[in-house]
Amino acid sequence: MASPFQSFCYTVSLFFCFWVSFIYSTGLVKASIDAMSTKIDLSLSRPNRIYRPSEPLEGKIVVKSASSISHYGIRMALNGSVNLQVRGGSAGVIESFYGVVKPITILSRTLEIRPSGKIVSGTTEIPFSITLRNPKEDNSERFYETFHGTNISIQYLATVDVMRGYLHKSLSATVEFIVESDKADLLNPPISPEMVIFYITQDTQRHPILPELKSGGFRITGRISTQCSMLEPLSGELTVEASVLPICSIDIHLLRVESVLLGEKIITETSLIQTTQIADGDVCRNMTLPIYVVLPRLLTCPTVLAGPFSIEFKVAIVIIFQSELSRLHPKSDPLTPRLWMAMETLPLELVRARPYASWTVES
Repeated sequence: MASPFQSFCYTVSLFFCFWVSFIYSTGLVKASIDAMSTKIDLSLSRPNRIYRPSEPLEGKIVVKSASSISHYGIRMALNGSVNLQVRGGSAGVIESFYGVVKPITILSRTLEIRPSGKIVSGTTEIPFSITLRNPKEDNSERFYETFHGTNISIQYLATVDVMRGYLHKSLSATVEFIVESDKADLLNPPISPEMVIFYITQDTQRHPILPELKSGGFRITGRISTQCSMLEPLSGELTVEASVLPICSIDIHLLRVESVLLGEKIITETSLIQTTQIADGDVCRNMTLPIYVVLPRLLTCPTVLAGPFSIEFKVAIVIIFQSELSRLHPKSDPLTPRLWMAMETLPLELVRARPYASWTVES
């Protein structure tokens, strides 16, 4: 007579054999192998992936398969949205519980690229061309430019799906494409730089500074553009006229100011995009230093003032003086004023304009 343990082992082995025969008979193993041996890729026609709303999104779907596969249709979905969120650090305790705001849909379209059929073995390329803005619908929707910020993200995605039925895993690929303003909405160059004259002294600082700076004084003057085309660098000039302490460095901070409407309250957060150093060490007095800052594409966009959100920018000129405290804190937060720092922050409007060469040809 078999023991209870032997009976248990016998039952488990029978169940295992039944399960193996079931998955082989239903084709689940074959489906898994097919999914591993088949790859799909979405390739756009432009290497920079930049498109305008009135232009067609073109490219090809590349399917690499070791064997022929059947499908129930190839579909492509285009989605664009403004994703809003509020982090706990920029809001109160109550607002942090509702930190995720409902996304704003800009684009949502699904089109059939191919009907059901079969894809042969090897490499198959399927071309496609889809206009982003549907000409049959109302064109009142606004295509905001692509932007990746801290609390606000404007993103456009193209997703292709090869539908393979219940027993086979669908093949899918997603790629992000960048949207810029239509040519009809662009400003004609040349864009006025709107240079603003600034001066930085011990009397213009709103935060405490070192006693020797307060008594001995310093004076830095210059000018910088507060309206800048996305295609042009942020430019200006700066002159150190006098300083009681030697200068450690002079930096230009590019800042983004993101505002999100949360209920009846507007949550605003300022964060650093990039830092450009224009001087390292003490500089000669009364010598003009050029300011030249290249704008990063995905981290900047034309200034947006919409209802539920806004995206604005600022530029900060930061002077760091040589002192014992600055040596003890070499990696302090650049946005937090310190005793050994002097700064001036100005608003910056970014606009999208036509390239000067193309505008000259058209005119």
